[in-house]
This record gives sequence, structure tokens and C-alpha cells, in this order.
Amino acid sequence: MKSSRTQQIETLFFSAWAVSVIAVFGSLYFSEVLKYVPCELCWYQRIFMYPLVVFMGIGVTKKDYHLSAYILPFSIIGGCISLYHYLIQKVDFLAANSISCGVVPCTGQYINWLGFITIPFLAFSAFTLITILHIFIIKIRKEQ
Repeated sequence: MKSSRTQQIETLFFSAWAVSVIAVFGSLYFSEVLKYVPCELCWYQRIFMYPLVVFMGIGVTKKDYHLSAYILPFSIIGGCISLYHYLIQKVDFLAANSISCGVVPCTGQYINWLGFITIPFLAFSAFTLITILHIFIIKIRKEQ
């Protein structure tokens, strides 16, 4: 029989993996179905999100929760990139002083739901949630 702590870790790890899967399918939906061309910063965010699906998928299937230490750097760095991307979209001063991003400007907003939800905001939310869940996992594992 599993301890309540082990069950809690499994649930948190699976939840983090589910968030990453939703984020990846969301990004693919925007680019492949809606035909939104990703900007350079969007590609960097994908570079940090896509491996999380694989890493955490392996962790869930093998019940290897030591992977949290390896997942955190990806989620924190990806979160920083998406926060910067969001800020250059929403803060005029930063947008005016941002570096050119290539063919598609990083300041462009394909979506702007409720006046603040953009694609980088969605990515930042996913990275933040994954980070928080893995911090809890590490904390619980240390208490065991």
C-alpha cells in the first residue's frame, strides 16, 4: 500500500506532466491549426517546454520522481523567457527598447483575451505551475 506522501508526489508529478502536455498541444494548435507563425522568443519557450513532456512522461511511467531536480531548470528558464516576452508585449517602454526578433515581431499579439492573456502569458502560466508543483515535490520528498 502506498503512503499518502507517495500518492501526493505521484499526483503532483502527473499534474505537472499534464500541464506540459496541454502547453505543447496548445502551442501546436496555435501554429499548425490557426497558422500563427511563432516568433523567435516563442521558439525558445518551446525549446524549454517540449522536453518537459518527455522527461516528466518518463518520470510518471517509471515512478522516478528524482527528475524534479532536472526539470526545475527547464521550467524556470522557460518561465523567465516567457515573462520577458510577455513584458515586451505589454510594457510600452520595454517594447520600444526590445531587440528585433526576426520575421515575426516578438511584440505582436495573435491573441489578447480579456486584455491581458497572450500566448506568452499562457506559456508563463504553464512554466510557473510546473515550477511550483516540482518545488512541492522536492519539499515533500525531503520530508520523507
